[in-house]
Amino acid sequence: MRKILLGTIWVLMLAACKDQAAEKTAPTAIAGESTSTPPPVEFADQKYIDMGKKALEQFAAGNIDGWASMFAENIKFRWSAGDSLTGKAEVVKYWKDRRANVIESIEVSNDIWLPVKINEPQSIESKGTWLLNWHRVKATYKNKESLTFWVHIDMHYNNEGQVDEVIQYVDRAPIQAAVAKKK
Repeated sequence: MRKILLGTIWVLMLAACKDQAAEKTAPTAIAGESTSTPPPVEFADQKYIDMGKKALEQFAAGNIDGWASMFAENIKFRWSAGDSLTGKAEVVKYWKDRRANVIESIEVSNDIWLPVKINEPQSIESKGTWLLNWHRVKATYKNKESLTFWVHIDMHYNNEGQVDEVIQYVDRAPIQAAVAKKK
């Protein structure tokens, strides 16, 4: 029995020593060093936040042409409900009509910005730079109804630094109800 116990201890010690030797030779990443493969997602440049803030200010002020100046000609503007517009001209036409005939004013507050670079898409998102934004909106409509709600917007930038895709997440039902009320 003693021989078996000593033999087992000897085998366990030998195995433990081999594991430590293997761990010592394995390369480890140190903070601040780069690795050969980029992570699936990483932070993007601060300049995208500056661009997004400027565009949101222009939109809130009713400057649709200024807001749309950052769009690519082939932009896809989608809403979470599934509706969409394709092409810069269509997006500009829609929002100019909305501002002229439906929306009296927009106030934006509590904005949050996150620029990210997608290196490995995990789902249907495009590879490249995305600017994610959340903000609170207080909208007053032409019929004098007012509504406060949160909006989440995702904007994808193409290689020329233009926005070629926008996804706006908003509950449109309360907006449609407020707009439908008569003066």
